[in-house]
Amino acid sequence: MDSEIIGPDRIVSTKIVQKETRHGPKLRNARLEDYDQIASLESRFGLAVKPYPEWVHLWQGNPVYRNLKTDWPIGWVLEDEDGKIVGSMGNIPFLYELEGRRILVASGHNWVADLAYRSASLLLLHRLITQPYVDLYLNNTVSDNSVTAVTALGCSRVPAGIWDEVGYWITNYLGCFQSIVGLKNPFALPLRQGSWTHLKAMWARFTKPLRYPLSGTAFLKGSHLTETSMRKSDAEVKACPDFDERFDIFWEDLKRNNPHILLAVRTREVLGWHFRHALLGNRLWIVAVVDGPRLVAYAIFNKTLNPRSGVKQVKLVDYQSLDNSTSLLEPLLAWTLSRCRSEGVHMLEHTGRWLERGEFIDTAAPYRRKLSTWQYFYRANNPELRKRLSDKQAWAPSLFDSDASL
Repeated sequence: MDSEIIGPDRIVSTKIVQKETRHGPKLRNARLEDYDQIASLESRFGLAVKPYPEWVHLWQGNPVYRNLKTDWPIGWVLEDEDGKIVGSMGNIPFLYELEGRRILVASGHNWVADLAYRSASLLLLHRLITQPYVDLYLNNTVSDNSVTAVTALGCSRVPAGIWDEVGYWITNYLGCFQSIVGLKNPFALPLRQGSWTHLKAMWARFTKPLRYPLSGTAFLKGSHLTETSMRKSDAEVKACPDFDERFDIFWEDLKRNNPHILLAVRTREVLGWHFRHALLGNRLWIVAVVDGPRLVAYAIFNKTLNPRSGVKQVKLVDYQSLDNSTSLLEPLLAWTLSRCRSEGVHMLEHTGRWLERGEFIDTAAPYRRKLSTWQYFYRANNPELRKRLSDKQAWAPSLFDSDASL
């Protein structure tokens, strides 16, 4: 059914959703022509709004969606009595493999609703998680506002990695501390109009001499730990301008070598769709360890700019190796750290895998910071898969999963 009225008998959970009246919002499948209203709603609540071609590309460029054709809704919206969209949730399909079986995965995109419809908006999440024929729901962008709803609907933490912490390297110490110190406001008292500009200038003048010793201390700590943890390697590291035919060969070898691990399909076609606009925007670094014409490992990094602080960051989005070890991640990170420094990037960071005590990133990254909530949850929709995924050895999670790097 394309649409339905949410009435008293349409309740997701009595614990988290209040009864809707007979005049409540209408839930229907989203359509491409809804873009303007959805984008306006996302913008009002501070979400990153994709331009229309990028938004459409999430589905029309997606190889999995093209195969499913009309059997897959692009998402759902809530409409008020006047037909205005007051809530929205995108629905993105992914294909995974585990033990020779193909796993259809659903992931949400930009769950948002007007304040008056927050209760009803939980129906959007329920529809996403429980849609028919989907084997698995993945979400690696869970926030403080959504964690209660996600767990109430039966989702569990991914058992591999630490998804509420970030390990990072500072690669431009002076620039990083200039940004941090420039944001500090030591004045808690209310200020008259125009006073803050004057006080901010005074604060910058007083703290400017501190930036150099602060950055020097951090440099000594970071350089020492980097030198001791990032061993030199004879591995041949090459930057890749895009995803070529070698990535198809690598994917076939990777899934053959790791049949017991849940892996997102990483063919050349899928990688090209996933990172198309990051590549076009010169925000993606693809770095590989090569053995002649073959790839034996690769890492994908995404470059971002924090518009508020001006901090330039590079995130490790994905790392894959044919031997399923982190031995080749070391030369890939060393190459990337060098490029970050040469381009004035302030920090390189990673969240998720290998942050457990004694794991590679835990020992290699000089700094750690805590996130406000665990960000990666899942729900398997059949008992067999649920049991299999309770074992952390079945996981190789990264920011490539779900929509974190879309």
